Amino acid sequence: MPALRCVLASVLVVVVAAAAAADALGVNWGTMSTRRLPPKVMARLLADNGFRKVKIFDADERTMEGLAGTGIETMVAVPNDLLAAVADYARAREWVKENVTRYAFDGGVNIRFVAVGNEPFLRAYNGSFDRVTVPALRNIQRALDEAGHGGAVKATVPVNADVYDSPPGNPVPSAGRFRADVAGVMTEMVRLLNRSGAPLTVNIYPFLSLYGNDDFPLDYAFFDDAGAGKAKPVVDGRVNYTNVFDANFDTLVSALKRVGFGRLPVMIGEVGWPTDGDKHATAALAERFYKGLLRRLAARKGTPLRPNARIEVYLFGLMDEDAKSVAPGNFERHWGLFTSDGRPKFPLDLRGGGRPAMPVPARGVEYLPRRWCVLNPDAAAGGDDRLAGNVGYACGRADCTPLGYGCSCGGGALDARGNASYAFNAYYQSQGQAESACDFQGLAVVVDKDPSLGACKFSVGFVGSGAAAAAAVVMARTAAVAAALLLVLL
Repeated sequence: MPALRCVLASVLVVVVAAAAAADALGVNWGTMSTRRLPPKVMARLLADNGFRKVKIFDADERTMEGLAGTGIETMVAVPNDLLAAVADYARAREWVKENVTRYAFDGGVNIRFVAVGNEPFLRAYNGSFDRVTVPALRNIQRALDEAGHGGAVKATVPVNADVYDSPPGNPVPSAGRFRADVAGVMTEMVRLLNRSGAPLTVNIYPFLSLYGNDDFPLDYAFFDDAGAGKAKPVVDGRVNYTNVFDANFDTLVSALKRVGFGRLPVMIGEVGWPTDGDKHATAALAERFYKGLLRRLAARKGTPLRPNARIEVYLFGLMDEDAKSVAPGNFERHWGLFTSDGRPKFPLDLRGGGRPAMPVPARGVEYLPRRWCVLNPDAAAGGDDRLAGNVGYACGRADCTPLGYGCSCGGGALDARGNASYAFNAYYQSQGQAESACDFQGLAVVVDKDPSLGACKFSVGFVGSGAAAAAAVVMARTAAVAAALLLVLL
């Protein structure tokens, strides 16, 4: 009997740990897509896969209606372009009324956090939001308090990991400090968070440490032992850091200690691994990354400076978003655990205590007919001045990032004709298979035979809401992708 009690106790510990991991796990739901699944389908996808927390990047009415009645804990957001407005208290109070109080009813949206901005201190913004972010945070929290929500809803600011670092002469986590140009505003901000009882939210991406840096040891980006001995650990006193996530997180903890708030709760607002758009952005490496991360969360291992800590984490992200800017890299459109039509990409164990399995796909997706737009067999792949212009047009308005070097359809996976066909089909599907979307001055034709080749998949569209604004973003931000493809064709 004692032995049986021990076994039962062990099983109970595993079950409790797995449940705790699920409770602390959320996901980011982005909507930068040319076509979007209905919000209720998306909300059911969250529920079917056990996500009890979600983070969105605005407070879009349709998204909120999809979340209403689900009980899913939600982080809504004040976008960066509204920070200056809500730095005025009257505007902040109106924002809370319209985006929090409006949904605070029985069967409404279970709002738990308001993200004030998104990475507002990013170096690339050149200080554009430095002066308005803290006033906006202060006003939103005050408005939440005065509206009676402050006990349950906290305002936070998701920051990028570039707001802290270690000195070049002592590049170890224990020497962490806030970036010199934002040290003052960060100190003021964490003081406000500490006073309100809100966590600091930080986005950490081990993939980005690897991206574009051939000297970065691949195995240091992961949590497993597959590369044991290959990646030299970072030695910090008596601590050996064997993965970049722990080192990054503890650098932030040290920066907080340096300004007197070493015990402030820290929440991971975004962490994930993309599956296309770069040589290291693959489903196999994404599976490896998530497997290690989720096991650690289930075990509540914490980090060396916060051992055994329960870390609340929002995975990035739920779906691929084909209208995101590719300025940081083609991988930006491929962070999803699911494709844009809700198909899972690789096995996951979202509870962290069992065996990975394929997530539940989206239910109720209505697909368009199985037909594709390709280069007309009678058209010449080279020597036609119209071809390059039409391919550029298609890629300026749809997603051609899989054609890039090191991507699923790049590196010789397709010939010049295949590249043109992929571009034409991407545009055709994004336009809901409109007849006029497969013409391209007579260079294209609709076929009913799938032109996919190996890992390079030609998509079929689905019935969903169009997003004119997102399509405009695609048009404005994919010039580099179109130009690169033109070089391939010419």
